[in-house]
Amino acid sequence: MERVLIKNGHIVDPKNSVDAPADLLIEDGAVAAIGDNLTIEGAEIIDADGCTVTPGFVDIHTHLRQPGEEYKEDIASGTRAAARGGYTALVTMANTRPVIDDDVGIRFIRDLADREGVVRVYPMGSVSRGLKGKDLTEMGLMARAGARGFSDDGMPIKSGRMMQMALQYSDMLGLPICVHAEDLALTADGVVNWGRISTSLGLPGIPDSAESSMIARDLEICREFGGHLHIDHVSTARSVQLIRAAKEEGLHVTAEVTPHHLTLTEDLIKESGFDTNTKVNPPLRSEEDRRVLVDALKDGVLDAIATDHAPHHFDDKDKEYIFAEFGISGLETAFSLLHDRLVLTGELTMQRLIEALTASPAAIFDLAGGELGEGQPADMTIIRTDSEWAVNPRRFASKGRNTPLAGWSLTGRVDTVLVGGQIVVRDGELQC
Repeated sequence: MERVLIKNGHIVDPKNSVDAPADLLIEDGAVAAIGDNLTIEGAEIIDADGCTVTPGFVDIHTHLRQPGEEYKEDIASGTRAAARGGYTALVTMANTRPVIDDDVGIRFIRDLADREGVVRVYPMGSVSRGLKGKDLTEMGLMARAGARGFSDDGMPIKSGRMMQMALQYSDMLGLPICVHAEDLALTADGVVNWGRISTSLGLPGIPDSAESSMIARDLEICREFGGHLHIDHVSTARSVQLIRAAKEEGLHVTAEVTPHHLTLTEDLIKESGFDTNTKVNPPLRSEEDRRVLVDALKDGVLDAIATDHAPHHFDDKDKEYIFAEFGISGLETAFSLLHDRLVLTGELTMQRLIEALTASPAAIFDLAGGELGEGQPADMTIIRTDSEWAVNPRRFASKGRNTPLAGWSLTGRVDTVLVGGQIVVRDGELQC
């Protein structure tokens, strides 16, 4: 029997209301016991003195680019980046090349992840064939093959009729429909938030209504036809209002928010000298939007934090702002950015941050883990909350070095990560 004993740490496990110093025993890849002064013969000891021990982080919105764009990222590099960032489970998006729109694609991702991944990988299937918005995929077959939900992320579901059918199928399958809420006619050729900054910089803007109008439509369809609607990367105050009202009404709606929308604003575009690594979709919004997003995360209107990790090759970003690709490589900086900019400033408690990174996302997709209860998988993250470090993209495990945080000093760093009781990161360095 393989045993690991984590000693002297401070355990934060929101699912089980634990926030206290304790030891934790792992046996055969599962949590065996939590208590004071645990001892056991033959166990490997991890001294977590001065550290916080949490469930492994769960990212429900990750782009691993494989198949088709392995030069940007692949499952091997992406899962190692995830481990470096404290993540032990990923839900991967279907907008690869080719699109993951059938059961063969789902099995391909699962098999490849079993061979080459170092954290757990749960594939998403697309809602429409080829993300074209015309023909519904065989969701039942993909669900049986292991799909954890369905999304055309990268593209909105333009047809209300298709959204209706997708939600009805999701109701039967018990899996969420995850929506990239964007009215492309309103987005047009926009690249930044519409308003003061877009006007002053002379860049075409993306209005709030491009997001909120689609959310309003999808909520109406969900209200009438049921199903589980999950809203990706919420970015505006108006979107929060709509989601809050829907939840108060009792609709089966969940929502996520990214680390960059919680901590960065459109002002960074100008301050960074038009750094194309600030270009994301939806765009960085106003400070008012950011504050509303943080408040909505605190009170549970926004359920979970998801990175929307979108790695790109240098050439995809080394262009004029208007032509550069959208996206941030975020797995390796997410926790540190959130801890530094929200917890240390008092905007968010550590308990809520960890809940939004663990128990809440796991619940949305009904995944094992997200907690440290007895018998649960020994997926966990050990954090040095007082450790300062400088972001250096050249040291990323991800192939995507596209971050606007290069050179930033952040406080709070992932030290050790275990997946199924196996150490995959120790002292901040990969062990696999």
